[in-house]
Amino acid sequence: MAERALCKTDMGFISGLQEYLDRNYATSVFDEACESKQPWEFHLHGHRIIRAEIIKNLVYDLKIKSHDTEESVLSKTDVKMLYPLDISEKIRPLIKKDPKVSKLSLEPIIAPGLRHHIKNKSLFPLMKERRVVFFTLLEGEIVKGLITGFSRYEIKCSLKGGLPVSILRHAVYDLRDKKGRSFLKSSQEARRDWKKSSLYVP
Repeated sequence: MAERALCKTDMGFISGLQEYLDRNYATSVFDEACESKQPWEFHLHGHRIIRAEIIKNLVYDLKIKSHDTEESVLSKTDVKMLYPLDISEKIRPLIKKDPKVSKLSLEPIIAPGLRHHIKNKSLFPLMKERRVVFFTLLEGEIVKGLITGFSRYEIKCSLKGGLPVSILRHAVYDLRDKKGRSFLKSSQEARRDWKKSSLYVP
């Protein structure tokens, strides 16, 4: 939450970012999925894919139920990405793999301070400028698309054909543009590409 207070500083600010965060930062795709009362497809750590309906969105877990099983509890940190089940056949072929990252056998990163953070002031210009980006997840999945929204815990993308996918921020390994420039916090602390955006106000 600290970054929200830093959207406008003596060093300049990103026009429209604070207003966007005020409206959207507390939203959750898990609430959306729960309210839909429809099954969604979940990509989980361990290269697992499940199809289930969210019965209840708890603080750290999800209460889910599928056609084949009784209600069970799924930890949110196990979830890498999700999308409505009815478009899953179209989405799966669009998800590629980075074999080098996949071979790292990375586990879920539980401690927030150790995750691969992306600053909101990096995400917002990428979204508003509709720049094609490539998300690499911890187990090597590559998602190519446009950022259509983000909140505290997730980033929404539009894939080819406008197909929506929600990526959990804790599952991100890297975020790059077509030129291969990384937008992780660790890279942007020095590059500060948000200052090159037309949305940046000195």
